[in-house]
Amino acid sequence: MSTDKGSSSAIGAITSTAGALIKPGESELHRWKRTFDKNAGVDIDGEKFLNVDQFINAIAPTDEGFNRIKRQQYSVLFQVADIKKRGLVSFNDFVLFETLLKRPDADYQLAFSVFDVDASGTIDYEEFKHVMGNNIKDSGIPFNFECDWSKLYLGKRGKTHTLDYSQFTQLIKGFQGERLRQAFHFFDKDGDGYISPDEFQHIITEVAGHKLSESVLTRLPTLCTMNPGRKISYSEVIAFSNIIRDMDVVERLLLRAVRKSKDGRISVSDFLDQCAANLRYGGFTPMEANIIWHFASRGSGLLAGSQRLTMADFEQLLDAKWNPPTDVVTELKGSRGFVHEVGENAWNFVMGGIAGGIGAFTVYPIDLVKTRLQNQRSNVVGEVMYRNAFDCVKKVYHNEGGIRAFYRGVLPQLVGVAPEKAIKITVNELVRKKLTDPETGRIPLWAELVAGGAAGGCQVAVTNPLEIVKIRLQMAGEMARMEGAAAPRGALHVVKQLGIVGLYKGASACLWRDIPFSMIYFTAYAHMKKDWFGEGKRGKVLSFGELLIAAGISGMPAAYLTTPADVVKTRLQSQSRAGQTVYKGFIDGFFTIAREEGPRALFKGGIARVIRSSPQFGVTLAVYEVLSKRFPYPGGEKAVEAVRPTHESHTDISRIRARNGLRILLDCSSRFGIHNADVAAKAFGAYPRSFSG
Repeated sequence: MSTDKGSSSAIGAITSTAGALIKPGESELHRWKRTFDKNAGVDIDGEKFLNVDQFINAIAPTDEGFNRIKRQQYSVLFQVADIKKRGLVSFNDFVLFETLLKRPDADYQLAFSVFDVDASGTIDYEEFKHVMGNNIKDSGIPFNFECDWSKLYLGKRGKTHTLDYSQFTQLIKGFQGERLRQAFHFFDKDGDGYISPDEFQHIITEVAGHKLSESVLTRLPTLCTMNPGRKISYSEVIAFSNIIRDMDVVERLLLRAVRKSKDGRISVSDFLDQCAANLRYGGFTPMEANIIWHFASRGSGLLAGSQRLTMADFEQLLDAKWNPPTDVVTELKGSRGFVHEVGENAWNFVMGGIAGGIGAFTVYPIDLVKTRLQNQRSNVVGEVMYRNAFDCVKKVYHNEGGIRAFYRGVLPQLVGVAPEKAIKITVNELVRKKLTDPETGRIPLWAELVAGGAAGGCQVAVTNPLEIVKIRLQMAGEMARMEGAAAPRGALHVVKQLGIVGLYKGASACLWRDIPFSMIYFTAYAHMKKDWFGEGKRGKVLSFGELLIAAGISGMPAAYLTTPADVVKTRLQSQSRAGQTVYKGFIDGFFTIAREEGPRALFKGGIARVIRSSPQFGVTLAVYEVLSKRFPYPGGEKAVEAVRPTHESHTDISRIRARNGLRILLDCSSRFGIHNADVAAKAFGAYPRSFSG
């Protein structure tokens, strides 16, 4: 076959039976060009090419790690891209390959191209036997190509029966089942229906080694402990194969069962209940369920039905890249002592202070308006100065010095907000961590409320002095104008005037406000992130916008429902004028306001409080989480966790399809492509310098 004929035939094989290839857009062409130029290292007569290694660098998923799929196995895909069979891929070849990857069935198209040796668009018996035989001949497990299964698909040797693309996809999907059957028969020499544990390990490693973690592969022989005979039956081999084949379904059912569990643990019966509820025409047998529990429990020796496992237990079976928790992460955590704990808490204080300052400054003008509205007494003639929030904004701007008037008292607010936010955030995280089940990662609702309440209670030590100074400064301009008093003085004057004891006036009201607020807020925020935005599901990390929305929405009910306590606190802490009612404490203030001004007075400034608190806490927590992730404390838990790779793939879809195409071939043999890679290396060398046209 000539080179030109081979080239056109290969293109025809790719495009036939499945329609015309999708035309790439300009942005894709530019991206492909950048990728090609970045990796191309072979220059022949001014034209760049990719050799095998460079091609693998260009198309292999960056997060694969090459721990379950060996790097050289991607050379199988190089055979598809190398249309002219010269050991090099030009830019035009690369564009064709990338365009192929855009197809929704790219994985099967790639597999078909590997077997279609003569690029005819069909696969016959000899082609299938040649390609498959070369890739399984070193496995130690022979395959009889003259079996009835092969004849059903391909006909007898020498016959003209060939497979088109659609027929091939069914053949390759069913090959593993026949491979398992023949492998079991090969090892079952005496025909008693059993094989040894080592033989079982050999079979599974050959046909599914790329799908299982090292932990599971190593413990495959322990499957024999599930029955008294210490051997493994064909039923168990097929059951294990079914689990691997339907691993995605297994994972979804496990996740659903865990979410419905109160304590984050599930039993075999819980899993089977989910199968019955969610699978219409299929299901998993009790043997298959027990095998899942056997490997998830690491062979604890307990009866499968009596074990309640967490989602973390199943990860070693579900994730081929799973490693036992005795890695660098554990070592780093173990090396952290008292000094590191103190340092990390101090670091969190700084991050919380910066985030709190940004949030407070952003909404301070709204807070001033809220304070003015809450402090005016509606039961006194001539007391109502502001009709609504907009009227308040207009009068403050015109009567008290413009924009600067809206930031009166902001400095002590910024100075005090750092320890306040740091205390609130740190205490909430600390208590949540203590009350969270370390195995399931679950925290009950009551514990979330306790953590939030503790955070709100602890912050009052800082919040009360801060707020009373802020309120006095925010009301100073109004009092100076109404009573003809001296010009407003600064924060130091207020502190000297009140004294240490006076700074904690209204502390009980502050507790009544901050404890319920934090209980509602932090609990709602945690559930918004997890349940609404799906944080942590398959390693998902929320964006700044998602964090901002979650934090902002969570602050709305918390702010409005605690408005009565905030109104009473404002009245207690503001400087009373002549003729105004003086409240004896929080309870007296609450009932006096309700009696004299009506229940609606307790919700004065409620909307302004929502408008202020919601964005303030939204900005504060969103900024805090971004800062904590961007600048984690060195050696701290956030920095340590960053060492562990996430399971969520951020690779683009074409890279995923390239990998999946290879996985279809690896289902035939986990060694698929290694023989071809060795042949290619000998034929072309690492960096071929020339070729004949």
